[in-house]
Amino acid sequence: MDKEITNKKFWEKVAKLYAPMQERRNRKLYQELCEIISKSLNKNMQVLELACGTGQLTFPLCKKVAGWEATDFSEKMIEEAKARASNLPVTFTVQDATNLPYEDGRFDTVVIANALHIMPNPDKALTEIRRVLKKGGLLIAPTFVYDGKINKIRIWLMETVGFHTFHKWKSDEYVEYVCNKGFNIIDSSVIIGEMLPECILICKT
Repeated sequence: MDKEITNKKFWEKVAKLYAPMQERRNRKLYQELCEIISKSLNKNMQVLELACGTGQLTFPLCKKVAGWEATDFSEKMIEEAKARASNLPVTFTVQDATNLPYEDGRFDTVVIANALHIMPNPDKALTEIRRVLKKGGLLIAPTFVYDGKINKIRIWLMETVGFHTFHKWKSDEYVEYVCNKGFNIIDSSVIIGEMLPECILICKT
């Protein structure tokens, strides 16, 4: 079975449940993420968000910048995000992070949260991110890592219904991986999530 296809089917299936689930189980985590990310944003930025899901970061952050385009490869996730948007200044589109339609140097910042580790080929996504970022642009890439406490039961339950993790990085391995793809780390931190810790990288091209 093709894991790439299976992962998309998983997100399509859980789209309607995803926002309530995150708000119930990961509210504190996303609040911390927003506090950290917002420090790197300003009113002049054009931001591209990849793997936006149903808008957990999109909605609290989009008003802090000049323009915010939120994308996901799941049509169902984008449908749910649009339904929850409440006239916020954000554009939603369905996009493949490994094959983006934007011109070179289009964005000041790219945000991709909790996605690189579940992509079969994150190398392609990072290549595209570098391409669409302006010179000196920011990559903000929080990703779950396998340091410390791991909720093995929740991970097992998700895997039984079609979810796959392709890369089980520890935080130092994740930092090294992103550095090796041509990004300069300007800040990194780890926060505790219910299922896994989260390594937050802020990088420049």
